[in-house]
Amino acid sequence: MATVNQEELFLKKIKDEIKIEARDWMPDDYRHTLIRQISQHAHSEIVGMLPEGNWITRAPSLKRKLILLAKIQDEAGHALYLYSAAETLGISRDEMTEQLLTGKAKYSSIFNYPSLTWADMGAIGWLVDGAAIVNQVMLCRTSYGPYSRAMVRICKEESFHQRQGYEALLTLSKGTEAQRKMLQDAVNRWWWPSLMMFGPKDSESSNSEKSIKWKIKRQTNDELRQKFVDATVQQAEILGVTLPDPDLKWNEQRGHYDFGEIDWDEFWSVVKGNGMCNKERIAARIKAHEEGQWVREAAAVYGEKQKHKAA
Repeated sequence: MATVNQEELFLKKIKDEIKIEARDWMPDDYRHTLIRQISQHAHSEIVGMLPEGNWITRAPSLKRKLILLAKIQDEAGHALYLYSAAETLGISRDEMTEQLLTGKAKYSSIFNYPSLTWADMGAIGWLVDGAAIVNQVMLCRTSYGPYSRAMVRICKEESFHQRQGYEALLTLSKGTEAQRKMLQDAVNRWWWPSLMMFGPKDSESSNSEKSIKWKIKRQTNDELRQKFVDATVQQAEILGVTLPDPDLKWNEQRGHYDFGEIDWDEFWSVVKGNGMCNKERIAARIKAHEEGQWVREAAAVYGEKQKHKAA
């Protein structure tokens, strides 16, 4: 049980922008909130490799294939950083993996949508990674030190992914009529799921208030969603695409773009496991985990041998 001094020191560090480190005292709820958020983020990086991996063998050129492979490799690295950060909070990687495979832990709902055309690879880079950047830049200043430091490199690489996706779409926008239609179709399908990435609206978010109090997060879901919309509209104009929202318009009084209501029934349905690709994504992860069992066993045996040699 915490003493008054421990609680006060923790809150003072938060207030004074001093990072909380792994060996510092922290409230159990703070620890559990971080484990949930960081592990969910790590799981999202792993599952997020699947819709893109679907296009490695079908990339339109060797250059595009190399770019896509590099991006997927980056995402595996992001998961590694994040799982390592979560482990400093006292949870093992095996436990986090088990939570993902059994459905106890969540990952970003956006990865339960299918990647149907090559244009989806660009749309994922521009919209999905673009939304991720808006959501994650603030995490470079999150109050937990290991998470904050991991996010610095992740955000740099996500920024590159976003530019790569946009460049791919820009190429399509200058192509044939069929390519431009493919581009517009991809934007139509990924726009609303990208807005859903920021999570439920603030009035229905049970975790945002305490996360902001502890400076795990710096802005609310709705604030971040608005920031993303404001940044994306002009980029869409350059691409020559129409964002699929008839209510999207500039509000001079607010100094922001107004936009339509998200289909929250769809959002919660996907979160609860009823999306188009929920079962497919988990089945793919279970298959990979089972087929990789021999690698983990071999690594464990090798590690034990090295320990005996060192002794």
